[in-house]
Amino acid sequence: MDTFIQQIINGLVLGSMYALVALGYTMVYGVLNLINFAHGDVLMIGAMTGLTILKYLNEYAPDLPGYVKLAIAIAGAIPVCMAVNVLIERVAYRRLRNAPRLAPLITAIGVSILLQTFAMMIWDRNPLPFPQLLSSESVKVGGALITQTQVLLLALAVLSMTGLVLLVEKTKMGRAMRATAENPRVAGLMGVDSNKIIVATFALGAALAALAGVMWGANYASISFSMGFVPGLKAFSAAVLGGIGNIYGAMIGGIVLGLVESLGAGYIGEITGGFLGSHYQDIFAFVVLILVLTVRPSGIMGERVADRA
Repeated sequence: MDTFIQQIINGLVLGSMYALVALGYTMVYGVLNLINFAHGDVLMIGAMTGLTILKYLNEYAPDLPGYVKLAIAIAGAIPVCMAVNVLIERVAYRRLRNAPRLAPLITAIGVSILLQTFAMMIWDRNPLPFPQLLSSESVKVGGALITQTQVLLLALAVLSMTGLVLLVEKTKMGRAMRATAENPRVAGLMGVDSNKIIVATFALGAALAALAGVMWGANYASISFSMGFVPGLKAFSAAVLGGIGNIYGAMIGGIVLGLVESLGAGYIGEITGGFLGSHYQDIFAFVVLILVLTVRPSGIMGERVADRA
C-alpha cells in the first residue's frame, strides 16, 4: 500500500507538469487549429532561463530564502518564454494560417530544432545541475513521502489551472478566445481582433510552460537543451487523450497520463517477472493513448471546437 500511495503522489506531480504543457497545446489548437510542436522546447527555455537567474541570485544574493529565489526564477522565466512563443507565432506560423496543414507541422518541427540548437549554443550541450532551493526533508503521507518541492509544484499547478479556467470562462478575453475558436470570421465581425487573441493564447501557453520548466528542474535537479522533446511529446499525447481543444480534457489527460506512467513504472517489474524495468515507463503513455483513441477517437472529453469550413 505504501508503494501504491507513493506512486500515486509521483503520478500526480508528473501529471501536473504534463497538464500545464498540454494546456498550451490544446489552447493553440482550439484557437488556431494548429499543433505547435515547438511547445515542449518552450518548457526547456523556461528551465534554462530559471537556472540562469538562480545562478545570478546565488552569486549576488545568496542569503535569500530558497522559495523567494524560486519565485524570482519563475517570474523571470515567464516573460522570456512568452516573448519566445509570441515571436514563434509571428515569424513562423502567422503566414501559414491558410496553408495546408502539413506546412505549419513541418515548420513547427524546424522551430523545435532551432530552439534546441540555440539553447545548446547559449548554455551547454551537457546536462546542467539545477540547484536545490527547498529543504530536502520529506513529509509523510499515509506511509509515502512527498518533498516540499513537490507540494509547491502541485499547489502552483492547481492555482495556475484554476486561474486559466476562470480567465477563459469569466473574462472578456476568455469570451473572445472562445468566440475565435468557434468561428474566427464571425468573431471578427463582432469586433474581436483575432490576431491579438492568438498572440494572447500563445503567451498564456508559454507562461504555463515556463512554470512547468522551472519546477521540472527543481523537482528532477537536472536540465538539458533537449529536455523538452519527450515531455512535450507526452504532453501532446495528454492533450489528445483528454480531447484536443478542450482545456478540461488537457488537465484530465495530463493527470491520467502521469498516474498511468508512474504506476506502470512502479509495478512493471512485478507484472513481467523482472523482464522489464522501470526505465520502460515511457511506453505506458503511448500504449494508453493508442487504446483510448481506438475506443474513443475524440479523446476522453471529446472536442469542444467545431470543425471549420
